[in-house]
Amino acid sequence: MTEIVPPAEAFYRTLESSWPAAARYTCDGWIIREGRGGGKRVSAATAATPDGRRLPDIGAAEDEMGRLGQRPLFMVRQGEAGLDDALRDRGYEIVDPVTFYSGNPGELAIGEPNGPDAVFGDLPLAIQERIWAEGGIGPSRLAVMKRVNGARTWILGRKDDRPAGTVFVAIHDGIAMVHALYVRPRFREKGLGRQLMAAAAGWSCRRSARFLTLSVTRANMTAGKLYRSLGMIQGGNYHYRMRPG
Repeated sequence: MTEIVPPAEAFYRTLESSWPAAARYTCDGWIIREGRGGGKRVSAATAATPDGRRLPDIGAAEDEMGRLGQRPLFMVRQGEAGLDDALRDRGYEIVDPVTFYSGNPGELAIGEPNGPDAVFGDLPLAIQERIWAEGGIGPSRLAVMKRVNGARTWILGRKDDRPAGTVFVAIHDGIAMVHALYVRPRFREKGLGRQLMAAAAGWSCRRSARFLTLSVTRANMTAGKLYRSLGMIQGGNYHYRMRPG
């Protein structure tokens, strides 16, 4: 049977590589990230030793994030129950639980669009930037994409001969990860999400990726339904902890 879900640790490494922070460094047992407006993924602190053997001083991380002008935010991964409990006891609440999905690129590439229906680029086109802006994905998140080292692509999806959606894909250590898939509202329910995922899978196959993965908030039930309908399997997970106010 073809393996379609990599280990959770590989998910986290791919997430880090394919959606990198503006700056990242270790301080007092924490990995601190400078997000510069790129969202929670690139702004959250994580324990440098995720196996729970030593719980770092949470106050030290709070101080560092405050120094960067960032609201204290922590990512809690699988196996970090001690950290989760400690943050809860300090008044931090769970925000945006996230689930990873994974599939085999070769299987997901079936039905890959041809020609002008899927346009691949080494940098985003102006029309892709406008489409993302419509969905609230602005310059700070585009800057995250452009920081990626290694194999990456921006895919423009077309429907009825019009630009209709876009997605970003990057590969780390044989794992491709999809980010920022967005379809314009008037083109939804027409199969464009599937078309973009097939295009991402085909591109990943041609670069010998073993897995096609992505992360999605559990609240985004529409996206989760799409990925499950494609045969993707739920893998790892994480959530954030943030102090109210």
